[in-house]
Amino acid sequence: MKQEGDLARLTETFCVPNYRPLPVIVSRGRGVWVWDVYGKRYLDMSSCYSVLNFGHRHPRIEKAFIRQVKRLGVFSRAFHNDQLGPFSKELADLCGQEVAIAPKVLPMNTGVEAVETTIKAARRWGYQVKHVEEEKAEIIVCDNNFHGRTTTVIGFSSYEKYRDGFGPFTPGFPSIPFNDIRLLEAAISPNTVAFLVEPIQGEGGVHIPWRGYLKKAQEICKRNNVLLIADEVQTGLGRTGLTFAYQHELVYPPDLLILGKALGGGVYPVSAVVGSRNILGLLGPGSHGSTFGGNPLACAVAREAIRVLVDEKLSENAWQVGYYFLQRLKELENPSIKEVRGRGLMVGIELRKEVDTARSFCERLLNEGILANESRDCVVRLTPPLTITKKEIDWAVERIKRVLKDNAV
Repeated sequence: MKQEGDLARLTETFCVPNYRPLPVIVSRGRGVWVWDVYGKRYLDMSSCYSVLNFGHRHPRIEKAFIRQVKRLGVFSRAFHNDQLGPFSKELADLCGQEVAIAPKVLPMNTGVEAVETTIKAARRWGYQVKHVEEEKAEIIVCDNNFHGRTTTVIGFSSYEKYRDGFGPFTPGFPSIPFNDIRLLEAAISPNTVAFLVEPIQGEGGVHIPWRGYLKKAQEICKRNNVLLIADEVQTGLGRTGLTFAYQHELVYPPDLLILGKALGGGVYPVSAVVGSRNILGLLGPGSHGSTFGGNPLACAVAREAIRVLVDEKLSENAWQVGYYFLQRLKELENPSIKEVRGRGLMVGIELRKEVDTARSFCERLLNEGILANESRDCVVRLTPPLTITKKEIDWAVERIKRVLKDNAV
């Protein structure tokens, strides 16, 4: 254990303790599996919060990364490159934006950068198109949201731990309960320019709205000349069994779609906003930018990730295997479990607080060879790579069952 202890001490000594990792030091991965520094194997049911939808070291994505980095890596947007145009078209096509909408793609690096981009775009649209009074634009958000950790974004979080000690915060973000259409309609004012929502609240505990919520929200937004912004950083690119989670309800895409995490294929940070020319086209030269956003390496990796998603039918696998996973978990009868919920391969086990905590449950899963994340205090989030098989699900369920049995009350 000396090697593990030395590496942990190095991290604790020199790295800011803004995370509380589980006691394992991972050194390599392949597919749905990772190995620690001693060679012990673990099933990765965290997928780095959906970054690893394609699994670890997917051979096609890995080859695309190596091929591109040997030609050209990072390059300035002050010049054209041969990957950005094809990436933009292929992503717009994947998003299903109608030709009449004239889709535009704005590449960034991280999910929260893409969220900040939509905030700027929506506000500019509000002033220049909707003619909201300057400095008065408002964007409605939902309680229990998670859109990232910049100061603007944590300012409209309802989770006090994210906000404590970081104010003052940016005004203009009225918050309403998630999954409440009546309060959405009541919150809209002449200054409202957008409604920013996650189709499923992942970090908030895998909360799924009632069927029809997004459809009604889109109708209300259109009726009131308000933009609908869907944050699919975690739910997008096959995670819920369709290419995008909004497709479970909406016929037409949201006005602005935020993507990230899996877009980088698990090897490079890539995010993007996709939306109408009438909105994103308002961001002209000098109004917004990113040193790394849209660089050739990022675009080449994302292009291959999109092709792998389609060619390997990973959305379909997420739907079929995810349904099987949910049914197996719902068959587990244990007083520790309050509820099992999910869609596709985005699954949450809510524990009874008086019986167990998500952190201790994840620690015991670790001992059984499963990596999982806690979401808030009482939800264990299980989001394996979309390449997982039913046989591997069975392997995991047996170990989850063992942890529950050991914790029986």
